[in-house]
Amino acid sequence: MEPFSTVTGIAVPLNEANLDTNQLCPTRFNKVPKGPRFAQILMHDRRFNADGSEKSDYILNQEPYRHAAIAVAGRNFGVGSSRETAVFGLLAFGIRSVIAPNFGDIFYSNSLKNGLLPVRLPAASVETLMQQLLAERGAKITVDLPTQSVTGPDGKTYRFDIEPLSKTRLLRGLDELAHTQEYADTIKRFEAGYKKSHPWLSTLA
Repeated sequence: MEPFSTVTGIAVPLNEANLDTNQLCPTRFNKVPKGPRFAQILMHDRRFNADGSEKSDYILNQEPYRHAAIAVAGRNFGVGSSRETAVFGLLAFGIRSVIAPNFGDIFYSNSLKNGLLPVRLPAASVETLMQQLLAERGAKITVDLPTQSVTGPDGKTYRFDIEPLSKTRLLRGLDELAHTQEYADTIKRFEAGYKKSHPWLSTLA
């Protein structure tokens, strides 16, 4: 996955609560292979008419939000059923971080595993950022993972927490499998030594 360090970019205000995974990626798209197509799948039923034409009134179809790198959202972002495809859509669109008061637990975990940084901030702080974005179309926000900070359009900085191992993986661009493979030699040495000290195990295979 792509490493995450510091991202500064246009922030889109998704000013509503309970944007669930079925809205982020409708169920019928769950089996689409991961790739660029997910940029169109993100919020599909809100962004497109039945004939495939765009709904011009939806914020992600408007300039400059077509180029958003960060989203600021309401409470309970990503609640609902488990689907990595919800994360695929955001990343394919170009959004690298979502800031919200809280997230669906599975969505939060899936985000960290795929290179999307979910940032939890107090509801009051999120509301301040939201109002700034609504007041200034195309305003930018900076999300800095090394310092675990968010800098709003007005220059104010907010600190956020993240589990240390997840932070390390994001900074290095490693998913769980890639991280585990770094210990392949150690694992092989352990397996060889264990088989040698427990030879009777081979008879059970």
